[in-house]
Amino acid sequence: MLQNLTPTVRTLLLINVGLYLIKGFGFPQELLSLHYFGASDFRFFQVVSYMFVHASFMHLLGNMFGLYMFGSLLERIWGAQRFLFFYFFCGIGAGLLYMGIQHFIDFAEIRRATELVLSNPNSDNLIDYAQHYGVISAPGGQININWVISNYEALINMGALGGASGAIFGIIMAFGYLFPNSEMFLFPFPIPIKAKYFVTFYGLYELYAGIQQSQGDNVAHFAHIGGMIFAVVLLKVWKTHRNNFY
Repeated sequence: MLQNLTPTVRTLLLINVGLYLIKGFGFPQELLSLHYFGASDFRFFQVVSYMFVHASFMHLLGNMFGLYMFGSLLERIWGAQRFLFFYFFCGIGAGLLYMGIQHFIDFAEIRRATELVLSNPNSDNLIDYAQHYGVISAPGGQININWVISNYEALINMGALGGASGAIFGIIMAFGYLFPNSEMFLFPFPIPIKAKYFVTFYGLYELYAGIQQSQGDNVAHFAHIGGMIFAVVLLKVWKTHRNNFY
């Protein structure tokens, strides 16, 4: 199977699988995951490194299957250099959008609440804050400014992003953009669906799921959307024509 892959796609597959296999041997997955830019654990290299760490086998399998299915075709059309640039452009863009959503939506309330209690740390405000936002235990049960700062840091370090999903969704978007009338099957339905409808359905689902963000859903839906958005932006910049339908 690997011999039928293009060189860049094969290399990306091997790196992702290899890093997943060695994560049980002290591999610093948490360090390479993408943390919120306001957190102490954030490092600039994480906007790239996060694309190569996966939390579970199914997460890895889904992403690598998408890379296997669509990546080689795009590399054959564009060449290795352009394909690799596209891959990282979509992946980095997805991570940046994800952090933007974190800053302006996910962490906005907790950031305001923390600033408020630090500006007026009376006992009532501290207790109310602990009841609503506490995620770590206060040493000796003492809820004070130092605990608030530590608790806030713990909150914004939660939910670090990992995986190649943003880049893969960019690849899927590019396939639907370039080959809109190609037919494919959406598991488990045995009915062929054109790529343009498949991509549209996938994008709308991710948008809906991201807005709803049901309890227990730890999927970074807006990172997926980010990969698709940045894919379209780059395709437009490259002045990709849509006059060929396959």
